[in-house]
Amino acid sequence: MQSIKPIRNEADYELALQEIDRCLDASSGSPERDRLEVLTVLVDDYEAKHHPISPPEPIAAIEFVLEQRGLSRKDLEGVIGSSGRISEVMNNQRSLTLAMIRKLVEKFDLPADVLIRRTGNTAAQNSTSRVAV
Repeated sequence: MQSIKPIRNEADYELALQEIDRCLDASSGSPERDRLEVLTVLVDDYEAKHHPISPPEPIAAIEFVLEQRGLSRKDLEGVIGSSGRISEVMNNQRSLTLAMIRKLVEKFDLPADVLIRRTGNTAAQNSTSRVAV
């Protein structure tokens, strides 16, 4: 076993991942388990700095929550609006309004910071007939 060292580059990162794989079946309290815990902290830190995961697009977050809870777009009525409004929002033809975001946060416990992100659709963002957040 090599000594544990900081992860400074992708090669170090790959070696650390390989070592984690070797230690996964280690029994609790063993030196291998301690090694696994230390390597995991180092890998988490390196990934946070060099492989950050962006928050999801707002519509993707809504779709995920609906799927996870076994709900459909119909369950968004009263939160986003009528079925036509829901369709526009979910197809990125209309931006979420502040009122919609507040209701989504309250009803589905979605993080507001995810919902206020801009979507990839500039048509919905540039519309002057609705409030874009």
